[in-house]
Amino acid sequence: MAVEEACWQCRSLIIVVKINSKLQTPMYFFLINLSIIDICFSSTIVPKILINIISENRSISLLGCVLHMYFHLALGATECIILSIMAYDRFVAICNPLRYTNIMSKLLCFSLAAGSWSICFMNSAIHVVLTFHLPYCRSHHVNHFFCEMPPFFKLSCKDTWLNELAMCHDLTTIIASCSFVLTLISYVHIISTILKIRSSQWRQKAFSTCASHLTVVSLYYGTIMFMYLRPRSMHSPETDKTVSILYTTVTPILNPIIYSMRNKDVKSTIRIKLIGQ
Repeated sequence: MAVEEACWQCRSLIIVVKINSKLQTPMYFFLINLSIIDICFSSTIVPKILINIISENRSISLLGCVLHMYFHLALGATECIILSIMAYDRFVAICNPLRYTNIMSKLLCFSLAAGSWSICFMNSAIHVVLTFHLPYCRSHHVNHFFCEMPPFFKLSCKDTWLNELAMCHDLTTIIASCSFVLTLISYVHIISTILKIRSSQWRQKAFSTCASHLTVVSLYYGTIMFMYLRPRSMHSPETDKTVSILYTTVTPILNPIIYSMRNKDVKSTIRIKLIGQ
């Protein structure tokens, strides 16, 4: 039910953006990309997690495990970049409103989106190949809800210190770090600009355009940083499993709700076009 609900919410949000011309802006173009990521997460990762929670048979084929790890890494990295691009979009809209149309052109938006998906999926393929080339001799039991790199490192009979170091200093980390820094810098400028606005009404309106995105960013980066930036001594299987549930299951469900509930145009379009009122 949770998977179907998440997919329905994301599809509804995509339909709303498509049928309302007011929402066909760069921000909502990237929101569609975010919704597609959430649909993919809900369709490829979450079903197996739910099966492992409620079923006695928790086995998975090698191919299924490879695909889990591949899509999890690729979609997670892509979401990082898309969220940072959305932060930059809000920065341009609030700090350079007169140049917004020229800067956030259709060509730039399509290029940023295509580049994000391409780079992250290629990078994910490299990680998966390196991970599954490790020698595994301890056990075939993965103490996790789905196939993710950290639990696999514990099963290898080879010292995985270099693999863990590479995971913390490779392209994935660079993508996540740069995306986070870009998001942070964008919001520093956004908040600085908003605080200079004299009208409290316009200040509130400016803040409201960023509130949804800021909420999603906080949820996503909070769990990701807790999962991957902790020292090895602080890792525990149960904690890792709990955190993984948050950013693979809860976040994709909450994202469309957060964006829909805080946007009057989205809510009115849903009411008029989809419900018929």
